[in-house]
Amino acid sequence: MTPDAVAGLHPCVHCGFCLQSCPTYRVSNDEAESPRGRIVLMQALASRRLTASDPTLVQHLDQCLGCRACEPACPSGVEYGPAIEAARQVLAAHRPIPLTVRMLHAVIGEPIARRGVFATARIVRPLARWVRGTATFGTAMGMLAATSPRRPPRDGARPIAEGLDVDQPRDRGTVALFRGCVMDDLFAHVHDATIRVLSANGFLVVELADQGCCGALHAHAGQHEDAVRLACANADAFAAAATDTPVAVDAAGCGAILKEYGRLLEHTGSAGAGASLAARARDITELLATAGPRRGAPLGLRVAYDPPCHLLHAQRIADEPEAVLAAVPGIERVHHQDADLCCGSAGSYTFAQPDVSNRVLALKIAALRAAAPDVVVTGNPGCIMQIGAGLRSVGLDIPVVHPVELLDWSYERAGYYERD
Repeated sequence: MTPDAVAGLHPCVHCGFCLQSCPTYRVSNDEAESPRGRIVLMQALASRRLTASDPTLVQHLDQCLGCRACEPACPSGVEYGPAIEAARQVLAAHRPIPLTVRMLHAVIGEPIARRGVFATARIVRPLARWVRGTATFGTAMGMLAATSPRRPPRDGARPIAEGLDVDQPRDRGTVALFRGCVMDDLFAHVHDATIRVLSANGFLVVELADQGCCGALHAHAGQHEDAVRLACANADAFAAAATDTPVAVDAAGCGAILKEYGRLLEHTGSAGAGASLAARARDITELLATAGPRRGAPLGLRVAYDPPCHLLHAQRIADEPEAVLAAVPGIERVHHQDADLCCGSAGSYTFAQPDVSNRVLALKIAALRAAAPDVVVTGNPGCIMQIGAGLRSVGLDIPVVHPVELLDWSYERAGYYERD
């Protein structure tokens, strides 16, 4: 482990405030499955009191979701995220990463392979909605079904003209869109909604070539060299934009790693470009909250917002998504228990640790079932897929969409633009 990563663990005083914030501790009640317990294990790894081949250490560090909910809960300011990432880099050199995870990471990291695989996935997608079950195949099909574009559910609100923001929005300058990998191939409809909504709020959206996967899944799994390679490519691609051009990101996991490119690329030839991109990366809700955002037409829907971990905990963005939802009149906000707990997706965790992932997901689905929303809103593709699959597995056909899609539906009803 790097000295900086180890130093980030030193402030831990083992107070236990992190315990109830940790999803794996909540489902296991095992101290070694808590941030406090894992910090002890990582410190033992760094000091070589335990080796990277120790099966108990490997088990408990592998089963961490990396949701980083422990960080805002910690009164001492422990930097847990970089430490677990560094620890997994050490583990990756001593034990194989699961084959399914390596295959997934290989596909998303190589544009040609990714486009071929996801083109096939889009063909299969209409059939995936008929598959049920929590076994590996059923889960995968449920996740794929959740990537389908959704139209607004029927609601009781009617299009009205009163109260709409009929004035043209002021010019807010240029933003560059980060497309990524899974978002670009399976959630292009979210990118389209992002572009429309930004345009309706006065932004000019530009596209930059040669960008790709952000490298977040690779970094979290310990594949450091692959993560650096992908990050360098993105940093260099976005160096083509003006240094004051914000970069709009509509995937929380991508946004979190982009904002850490300064650290990730510190010792590479792309260090300057990486730091520049990190400083300019903005979640789409950050940009919209700054703009207002423009008020749309009413939607008569019960809406449950489930904050993505890498938006709420890693980026510390909580108020901005609420501002986006507040721009949609007529919705009824319904709250569900422990909304800030991870859904169990955590990138490729669903396939690396399916048992723990399903146990964590079960808590989320039980809470949402009790809340009975018409729509679930969350700002990360992995969360959309995981929650969508979980709802489908218990027979609930509740749409799970990105916050920008809800605003897009409201803007369409308001007549701010027409769909193609």
